[in-house]
Amino acid sequence: MRRLAPYQTGLWLAEYLDIRCQLCRVYRSSPQSQLLQSQSTLHSNDALNTNTVFRASNDKSPSAKLIQQTYHLLNRGLLCAHCHHSIAWLPKPFEVDISAGTSLSIQAATYYDYPIRQAVRAFKHHEDITKLPILLHAIRQLPRARGCHHDNSVIVAMPTTNQRLVKRGFDPVSILSAQLSKHWRIPLWHGVMRVDDTISQQGLTRAERLSNLDNAFVLIENPPVKRLLLFDDVATTGASLQALGRVLSVPKATTLDNQSHSNYLLSGYALAHGSQP
Repeated sequence: MRRLAPYQTGLWLAEYLDIRCQLCRVYRSSPQSQLLQSQSTLHSNDALNTNTVFRASNDKSPSAKLIQQTYHLLNRGLLCAHCHHSIAWLPKPFEVDISAGTSLSIQAATYYDYPIRQAVRAFKHHEDITKLPILLHAIRQLPRARGCHHDNSVIVAMPTTNQRLVKRGFDPVSILSAQLSKHWRIPLWHGVMRVDDTISQQGLTRAERLSNLDNAFVLIENPPVKRLLLFDDVATTGASLQALGRVLSVPKATTLDNQSHSNYLLSGYALAHGSQP
């Protein structure tokens, strides 16, 4: 039997074995039918349909009772209504300059504020994998850029250094971007390497962030397509995405076919946007 990765186990445990809201941990989680008003049918992953449950509700047999319990378990959400609505509104996109006359538009899924901030910190700094379902719930609200699909676009996740990977033990952005890739059905591309040994961006001013990221990224191969969707977990000032975008906006002089690969279409995305006090 194939062994589940730790974060996959966390997804399963949080989603099916805990009925409390996964953010505030106070209120009971609400059914998806209540959180998503437009949802008129069960999610495709649910094993039972409404008609089956309705018939079972009039049946007092042990098997019918099991059907009812299973239905309510599978149709339960991860969040209480209050926490769901607190992260349900997309922030307005903001722009950062990446070259003369060129800017990068960054769209975040939610704000880096309570309660999502606590979930991000727990996942990134304490490896609390039970918070991963909430973060995935948020990034699935990101609108895919119009015209982007698996043949003409790639997702470029914010790379990390080997030193940071060894110290932390896992790469949060890699896990989140892999799930976004599945959701959008757009492949990941790993053609940029992070070579810096800079300090953490947290707590730095915008000017310090930009200086800290000088020469942080190296393009190790040309992108295979023109549409590049850059992704990071938290965009505070957008400095990291800005630096990544600058590297990708400057083509190599020549390629194997002696053609310049310029004029890439860049879009920036993040799980959350806001300050990191």
